[in-house]
Amino acid sequence: MLKDKIGVDLKSSMLARDTERVEVLKGLKSAVLYEEVAQKKRETGLTDDEILAVFKKESKKRQDSVTLYRQGGYEEKALKEQSEKDIIDSYLPEQPTEEEISKVASKVLAELGLDSPTPQDMGRIIGAVKKASPNADGSIIANIVKKLLR
Repeated sequence: MLKDKIGVDLKSSMLARDTERVEVLKGLKSAVLYEEVAQKKRETGLTDDEILAVFKKESKKRQDSVTLYRQGGYEEKALKEQSEKDIIDSYLPEQPTEEEISKVASKVLAELGLDSPTPQDMGRIIGAVKKASPNADGSIIANIVKKLLR
């Protein structure tokens, strides 16, 4: 189970005195705990898929911070956030490439029978692509679908 893996990795990081990794893993454990409480699953715990959703959310927060810090000219803080994001991403499944997502999106368009899709079809297309490629980043999917709609 993913929660157990985080605990084991946290313990080994503490023994190795890897303070950055310890800090990130403690944050992940805390985020999982908060989600368990929010979903009233403290006794049973979250499933691995639910934990992965928490990790994706945490990774996205770090990516947003990286972008904002870089826009503000705070490169040192951006590098720290990027490093944290990399640690979190190591627990996430492999992301499909943009090319793979484009192929899936084209296939979805064909399956939906949308020869000339309109912007109103965008939500339906994005949902179908997410379903076909669940590990893909939603913002990348949206950008690819926007390009296809042009």
